[in-house]
Amino acid sequence: MYASATLAYRLPRRRTAVLGVLLVALLAAGCGKSGGDGSTWHSGAADGSAGSTVPNEADQPAKSADESGRTISLAATGDVIMGNAPSRLPANGGKGFFDDVKAALKADLVMGNLEEPLTDDTGTGKCGANATNCFQFRAPPGYAAHLRDAGFELLNQANNHGYDYGKQGYENTQAALEAQGLKHTGAPDQITVVEVQGVKVAVLGFSSYPWSNSLVDLDAAKKVVKTATDMADVVVVQVHMGAEGADKTRVKPGTEMFYGENRGDPIRFSHAVIDAGADLVIGHGPHVLRGMEVYRGRLIAYSLGNFAGGGRSLNPSGRLGWGGVLKVSLKADGSFVEGQFTSTAMNSVGRPAVDRQHRGLGLVRQVSGADFPKTGPEIDESGRISPPAGA
Repeated sequence: MYASATLAYRLPRRRTAVLGVLLVALLAAGCGKSGGDGSTWHSGAADGSAGSTVPNEADQPAKSADESGRTISLAATGDVIMGNAPSRLPANGGKGFFDDVKAALKADLVMGNLEEPLTDDTGTGKCGANATNCFQFRAPPGYAAHLRDAGFELLNQANNHGYDYGKQGYENTQAALEAQGLKHTGAPDQITVVEVQGVKVAVLGFSSYPWSNSLVDLDAAKKVVKTATDMADVVVVQVHMGAEGADKTRVKPGTEMFYGENRGDPIRFSHAVIDAGADLVIGHGPHVLRGMEVYRGRLIAYSLGNFAGGGRSLNPSGRLGWGGVLKVSLKADGSFVEGQFTSTAMNSVGRPAVDRQHRGLGLVRQVSGADFPKTGPEIDESGRISPPAGA
């Protein structure tokens, strides 16, 4: 029942042999536009400007049975802060900051939520001299090299700290990432497409802030996801959602508020984007780990917690110091095969390391079962993730 329901749901994105012939004819007639590896498209631009290439239906070949049986591995983390310039930066200029977790990050595509700009001081920091309960972060642009060296390949900017140093700081971050060959996503209508082992993967970033795709406007969210399904084989949603705090490990239906901000309805949002065609939802934002759910054959990780908080930018105490690396294997049609969760923990200065006590894994197993007793995945003591029993 599970497999057939998934097949029926995914059918609109499959390519039949007849359609394949028609597309070849269209290409021969010059109707198609090429889309290369790592292209980024902003669907709001009528002409696909700003150096973007806009893949269309004609670029998507019919999938053979062999292609649909192929799998790719995607790895993801929660919040990443390497330090806070100018005075709270890691030792040795940040070199080796991720050494203890490099092995855990290895996958065909490695993604992280970059919770700070990589920029020099732009003079437009969001926190005034007398501000209270205001946090702003930045690391030097050269720290993008540490992300590259760790194995990261794509970073999400859709979060509450993306604009800590204004528009210039945001754009400086993109330039710093691109200088190291890293991709980024999260701007409004931005769809970042990368080729992973011959499979086109689109990654989109959402939050409740105006510099990103909207977490709150579900109609707009579904629209951009549907556009992405025509550009790629697999669609991944990165989303900064939910209230913050050590006591926010549970996922419940309804909108979550934090200091007067609408941080979205995590369950409703995640289900909506999967209904629109997303294949994997990666959540972060609460600064703690949350449970996982399988909905219509697609995995949702509601929060991967804190991964790195250099210079004690993030509180490393208790549950706030726990995070993890989620590794997911997907078929070329986006369907979930299996996953693996590796617990991590920040040390006293916010550097991440693999947690041999597996505290994060224990928490994820506990809250997944409590919050999603029927739809939570099976997660064993080694961290292996498989579809719910009976699915």
